[in-house]
Amino acid sequence: MNSWYLAAEESGGGGLDLLLPPLPELIGGIIAFAIVFIFIWKFASPAINRLLEQRQSAIAGQLAEAEKAKAEAESLLADYRAQLAEAREQANQIIEEARNQAETMKNEIVSRAEQQAAEIVAKAREEAQAERARALAEARREVANLSIDLAERVVGEALDREAQLGLVERYIAELESK
Repeated sequence: MNSWYLAAEESGGGGLDLLLPPLPELIGGIIAFAIVFIFIWKFASPAINRLLEQRQSAIAGQLAEAEKAKAEAESLLADYRAQLAEAREQANQIIEEARNQAETMKNEIVSRAEQQAAEIVAKAREEAQAERARALAEARREVANLSIDLAERVVGEALDREAQLGLVERYIAELESK
Protein backbone atom coordinates (compact mmCIF):
# COMPACT_ATOMS: atom_id res chain seq x y z
CA MET A 1 0.00 0.00 0.00
CA ASN A 2 0.82 3.53 0.32
CA SER A 3 3.53 4.68 2.70
CA TRP A 4 1.67 7.82 3.56
CA TYR A 5 -1.33 5.82 4.57
CA LEU A 6 0.89 3.58 6.72
CA ALA A 7 2.46 6.57 8.42
CA ALA A 8 -0.97 7.91 9.23
CA GLU A 9 -1.96 4.54 10.70
CA GLU A 10 1.07 4.39 12.93
CA SER A 11 0.60 7.83 14.37
CA GLY A 12 -2.92 6.80 15.33
CA GLY A 13 -4.39 10.26 14.75
CA GLY A 14 -6.74 9.15 12.07
CA GLY A 15 -5.63 11.78 9.51
CA LEU A 16 -6.61 14.93 11.41
CA ASP A 17 -2.97 15.55 12.20
CA LEU A 18 -2.34 15.76 8.49
CA LEU A 19 -4.80 18.58 8.05
CA LEU A 20 -3.87 20.67 11.06
CA PRO A 21 -0.44 22.21 11.22
CA PRO A 22 1.50 22.12 14.45
CA LEU A 23 0.27 24.59 17.08
CA PRO A 24 3.13 27.13 16.82
CA GLU A 25 2.66 27.32 13.06
CA LEU A 26 -1.07 27.70 13.55
CA ILE A 27 -0.62 30.61 15.97
CA GLY A 28 1.94 32.26 13.66
CA GLY A 29 -0.43 31.87 10.71
CA ILE A 30 -3.30 33.42 12.67
CA ILE A 31 -1.14 36.37 13.75
CA ALA A 32 0.13 36.89 10.17
CA PHE A 33 -3.43 36.72 8.91
CA ALA A 34 -4.55 39.23 11.54
CA ILE A 35 -1.72 41.64 10.57
CA VAL A 36 -2.55 41.35 6.86
CA PHE A 37 -6.28 41.73 7.68
CA ILE A 38 -5.65 44.84 9.81
CA PHE A 39 -3.34 46.29 7.15
CA ILE A 40 -5.94 45.71 4.41
CA TRP A 41 -8.77 46.95 6.63
CA LYS A 42 -6.84 50.05 7.72
CA PHE A 43 -5.06 51.06 4.51
CA ALA A 44 -6.34 49.16 1.48
CA SER A 45 -10.03 49.20 2.35
CA PRO A 46 -10.38 53.03 2.29
CA ALA A 47 -8.44 53.19 -0.98
CA ILE A 48 -10.61 50.47 -2.48
CA ASN A 49 -13.73 52.21 -1.17
CA ARG A 50 -12.56 55.51 -2.70
CA LEU A 51 -11.91 53.80 -6.02
CA LEU A 52 -15.33 52.18 -5.89
CA GLU A 53 -16.99 55.50 -5.01
CA GLN A 54 -15.09 57.27 -7.80
CA ARG A 55 -16.09 54.54 -10.20
CA GLN A 56 -19.70 54.75 -8.97
CA SER A 57 -19.78 58.54 -9.33
CA ALA A 58 -18.17 58.28 -12.79
CA ILE A 59 -20.81 55.77 -13.83
CA ALA A 60 -23.54 57.98 -12.35
CA GLY A 61 -22.09 60.97 -14.26
CA GLN A 62 -21.98 58.96 -17.46
CA LEU A 63 -25.58 57.86 -16.90
CA ALA A 64 -26.59 61.48 -16.30
CA GLU A 65 -24.76 62.55 -19.47
CA ALA A 66 -26.40 59.70 -21.36
CA GLU A 67 -29.83 60.78 -20.10
CA LYS A 68 -29.02 64.37 -21.04
CA ALA A 69 -27.83 63.26 -24.50
CA LYS A 70 -30.96 61.13 -24.86
CA ALA A 71 -33.19 64.06 -23.90
CA GLU A 72 -31.31 66.31 -26.31
CA ALA A 73 -31.59 63.71 -29.07
CA GLU A 74 -35.33 63.38 -28.43
CA SER A 75 -35.63 67.18 -28.53
CA LEU A 76 -33.69 67.30 -31.80
CA LEU A 77 -35.84 64.50 -33.18
CA ALA A 78 -39.01 66.38 -32.24
CA ASP A 79 -37.58 69.56 -33.85
CA TYR A 80 -36.63 67.57 -36.94
CA ARG A 81 -40.09 66.07 -37.18
CA ALA A 82 -41.67 69.50 -36.74
CA GLN A 83 -39.42 70.98 -39.43
CA LEU A 84 -40.17 68.03 -41.69
CA ALA A 85 -43.90 68.48 -41.19
CA GLU A 86 -43.55 72.21 -41.86
CA ALA A 87 -41.49 71.52 -44.98
CA ARG A 88 -44.12 69.07 -46.20
CA GLU A 89 -46.85 71.62 -45.58
CA GLN A 90 -44.88 74.30 -47.42
CA ALA A 91 -44.25 71.89 -50.29
CA ASN A 92 -47.96 71.10 -50.45
CA GLN A 93 -48.75 74.83 -50.45
CA ILE A 94 -46.22 75.46 -53.23
CA ILE A 95 -47.66 72.59 -55.26
CA GLU A 96 -51.20 73.89 -54.71
CA GLU A 97 -50.15 77.42 -55.72
CA ALA A 98 -48.42 76.03 -58.80
CA ARG A 99 -51.56 74.09 -59.72
CA ASN A 100 -53.68 77.22 -59.26
CA GLN A 101 -51.27 79.29 -61.36
CA ALA A 102 -51.20 76.59 -64.03
CA GLU A 103 -55.00 76.48 -64.08
CA THR A 104 -55.16 80.28 -64.31
CA MET A 105 -52.59 80.33 -67.10
CA LYS A 106 -54.46 77.56 -68.92
CA ASN A 107 -57.73 79.48 -68.63
CA GLU A 108 -56.04 82.68 -69.86
CA ILE A 109 -54.43 80.88 -72.80
CA VAL A 110 -57.71 79.18 -73.73
CA SER A 111 -59.55 82.50 -73.41
CA ARG A 112 -56.99 84.29 -75.59
CA ALA A 113 -57.08 81.46 -78.14
CA GLU A 114 -60.88 81.58 -78.25
CA GLN A 115 -60.76 85.37 -78.59
CA GLN A 116 -58.19 85.16 -81.39
CA ALA A 117 -60.23 82.45 -83.10
CA ALA A 118 -63.35 84.61 -82.85
CA GLU A 119 -61.42 87.58 -84.27
CA ILE A 120 -60.07 85.44 -87.12
CA VAL A 121 -63.59 84.14 -87.88
CA ALA A 122 -65.04 87.66 -87.74
CA LYS A 123 -62.28 88.97 -89.99
CA ALA A 124 -62.79 86.09 -92.40
CA ARG A 125 -66.53 86.79 -92.45
CA GLU A 126 -65.90 90.49 -93.09
CA GLU A 127 -63.47 89.63 -95.88
CA ALA A 128 -65.93 87.13 -97.32
CA GLN A 129 -68.73 89.72 -97.07
CA ALA A 130 -66.53 92.32 -98.76
CA GLU A 131 -65.49 89.85 -101.44
CA ARG A 132 -69.13 88.90 -101.99
CA ALA A 133 -70.16 92.55 -102.23
CA ARG A 134 -67.32 93.22 -104.64
CA ALA A 135 -68.21 90.15 -106.73
CA LEU A 136 -71.87 91.17 -106.70
CA ALA A 137 -71.01 94.72 -107.77
CA GLU A 138 -68.79 93.33 -110.52
CA ALA A 139 -71.57 90.99 -111.61
CA ARG A 140 -74.03 93.91 -111.67
CA ARG A 141 -71.71 95.96 -113.83
CA GLU A 142 -71.13 93.03 -116.14
CA VAL A 143 -74.89 92.26 -116.38
CA ALA A 144 -75.64 95.93 -116.99
CA ASN A 145 -73.01 96.18 -119.73
CA LEU A 146 -74.20 92.95 -121.34
CA SER A 147 -77.82 94.10 -121.15
CA ILE A 148 -77.01 97.42 -122.79
CA ASP A 149 -74.92 95.75 -125.49
CA LEU A 150 -77.75 93.32 -126.13
CA ALA A 151 -80.36 96.07 -126.25
CA GLU A 152 -78.20 98.11 -128.68
CA ARG A 153 -77.92 95.13 -130.98
CA VAL A 154 -81.61 94.41 -130.79
CA VAL A 155 -82.67 98.02 -131.37
CA GLY A 156 -79.83 98.73 -133.77
CA GLU A 157 -78.99 102.19 -132.55
CA ALA A 158 -76.93 103.72 -129.75
CA LEU A 159 -78.72 104.09 -126.49
CA ASP A 160 -78.07 106.51 -123.68
CA ARG A 161 -75.65 104.42 -121.69
CA GLU A 162 -76.12 106.31 -118.39
CA ALA A 163 -79.90 106.16 -118.48
CA GLN A 164 -79.87 102.51 -119.37
CA LEU A 165 -77.38 101.67 -116.59
CA GLY A 166 -79.67 103.32 -114.07
CA LEU A 167 -82.60 101.34 -115.41
CA VAL A 168 -80.71 98.02 -115.18
CA GLU A 169 -79.50 98.75 -111.66
CA ARG A 170 -83.03 99.53 -110.50
CA TYR A 171 -84.24 96.30 -112.03
CA ILE A 172 -81.47 94.30 -110.26
CA ALA A 173 -82.25 96.02 -106.96
CA GLU A 174 -85.92 95.03 -107.39
CA LEU A 175 -84.86 91.46 -108.01
CA GLU A 176 -82.70 91.43 -104.87
CA SER A 177 -85.44 92.81 -102.68
CA LYS A 178 -87.87 90.09 -103.77
